[in-house]
Amino acid sequence: MNAGQMVAALRDVASTKSLSSDEVNDLLKDGILAGLARIYGVNVQAEIKIDDITGEVEITVLRRVVEVVEDASAEISLEEACWDDDSFEMGDVMEVPVDFTQFGRNAVMAVKQSIVQRVREGERQRIRDEFADRVGELLSGEVQQIERGKIVVMLNRSRDAEAIIPWKEQNPRERFRQGDPIRAVLKKVEETPKGPRLILSRSDPLFVAALFKLEVPEIYQGIVELRELAREVGGRSKIAVSSRDDSIDPVGACVGLKGSRVQAVVSELGGERIDIVPWHPDTEVFARRALAPARVSKVISNPDRQVITAIVDEDQLSLAIGRNGQNVRLASQLIGWQIDLYGSREWLEKGADLSLFGGREEEQLKMADFPLGELDLGETTLAALEAAGYNTFLGIIDLERDEFLRIEGLSEQDSDRLLSIIDELTVIEGDAQAGDELQAGGVDESDEVPPEDASADLSVVP
Repeated sequence: MNAGQMVAALRDVASTKSLSSDEVNDLLKDGILAGLARIYGVNVQAEIKIDDITGEVEITVLRRVVEVVEDASAEISLEEACWDDDSFEMGDVMEVPVDFTQFGRNAVMAVKQSIVQRVREGERQRIRDEFADRVGELLSGEVQQIERGKIVVMLNRSRDAEAIIPWKEQNPRERFRQGDPIRAVLKKVEETPKGPRLILSRSDPLFVAALFKLEVPEIYQGIVELRELAREVGGRSKIAVSSRDDSIDPVGACVGLKGSRVQAVVSELGGERIDIVPWHPDTEVFARRALAPARVSKVISNPDRQVITAIVDEDQLSLAIGRNGQNVRLASQLIGWQIDLYGSREWLEKGADLSLFGGREEEQLKMADFPLGELDLGETTLAALEAAGYNTFLGIIDLERDEFLRIEGLSEQDSDRLLSIIDELTVIEGDAQAGDELQAGGVDESDEVPPEDASADLSVVP
């Protein structure tokens, strides 16, 4: 291959990589210098001229005339220089023309490797520059393959970028096959030995935010703002929105005509439920709205501890709690405060009048959750509970003796000890029934509970 053919081949490659003619020339010059280094040495200096029309390359190696040669790659002795021209003097620069055909196989390979490496580095840098400021943005593409649980995505607008959706960033309720179109949010740009890798996500709350930005023009324009967002992937999301324009209802803008906008988001999320509530700077008001669809009768805040105590009517308790505590848990994450939830009957039984004036603060403190490691339990018992998925006190508060016995590694003595500790910690001081336990949801078996709801923890820490 002569220099002209190499230039033509390089320009063909450059056209697919969106390189300019100047970038092509720079790549070729760097490659030729790498080839010359194979012939003359690493410090070789040369002038390289490329004809943009014909593609012909003119190469001239520059060697300084010295008395004693210390670096043969860049210097030549006066005696040797005078062989061709006796007019050379010390310090002159000798120009040695080099034909590309003089390049041996190793030098040609060095040219090729240098060009390939420069092209690859240029691609990597372009990917970094293009996506560094796009975290949180929605990207679309096609499922290229699925390997070891991760989804490899070929992006529509940047097919050279390596993009994956790791297993933990996927919605477990979704299944994709090779060739399926897919959308995900850019979570981060990760550096690897092979270059930048785009980490995408369909489980992050950013994905919900990006979808609303796509579907709701007012969010894209900055009129409506997504203030807070909490999500349990595959189950439910809660978003709090506000408007910079008093004439625009932020909730209505997100819902759309006949629910068209929010339904588009729900469809992309595979049927995940979405609660949209108006944001409010007052935490008590915000907490009432965050517990929707339940109606809250009374809200008491403790700013020092960042705890909200919410009291709801008995017929609203199951709605406030949600399935497996999902609604109150998401509400707590949304407002960023702990929520202690009570039914009206339980609140009165606990001495509502006293606690309204702070007389029952000690009792309310008992309702907060805490790690099992704070209990007086042996390491074997803690390890068995942790292996079974129980890490906090409220996680085991409703377990019966036979349920403890079904946990691998717990003996009958361990089960009895755990039940005894639960009894001690859930006794209400001054109550006539000193052995009663606190109910996680405060709902009796006889209460009518909607099919989608179930009991959950009273105290929820975001």
